Amino acid sequence: MPVRVQVEEFDIAFELATLRAGDPRVGAVAAFIGTVRDVNDGAQVATMTLEHYPGMTEKALARIVEEAKGRWDLYDALVIHRIGTLAPMDPIVLVGVTSAHRGDAFAACEFIVDYLKTRAPFWKKEATDAGARWVEARDTDDAAAARWLAPSKAGG
Repeated sequence: MPVRVQVEEFDIAFELATLRAGDPRVGAVAAFIGTVRDVNDGAQVATMTLEHYPGMTEKALARIVEEAKGRWDLYDALVIHRIGTLAPMDPIVLVGVTSAHRGDAFAACEFIVDYLKTRAPFWKKEATDAGARWVEARDTDDAAAARWLAPSKAGG
């Protein structure tokens, strides 16, 4: 269950191949790749700087992955989240999940992303033409996470 917070860019194909690691039980690999957008809330974004609380962030991500493993039948999961200053189109986050079935893989991947957005201690600051601004939490992220409040063991 790898969880990493890092400055360096990650190799998506390599990370997903490593996650699968030749495991013949794996029938599904679901992945999410989040990238920096060039426009947010109507303003051009030149860069985004991501900060975190070392140690606390990794523990929060590990708890989210463990919760996903408790809800769905997963073989493994991966979360890599970048910090530092990133430009539009740079990858920010990779979430990967392996399972025997697509239903478990899709649901767990979405759950991890939704909880990562609301429960992991990251702070984002955008550099725009109008100056620097901190990115506020979105009600839509809270609503997405709220739908997972009732635990379920799904089959796929």
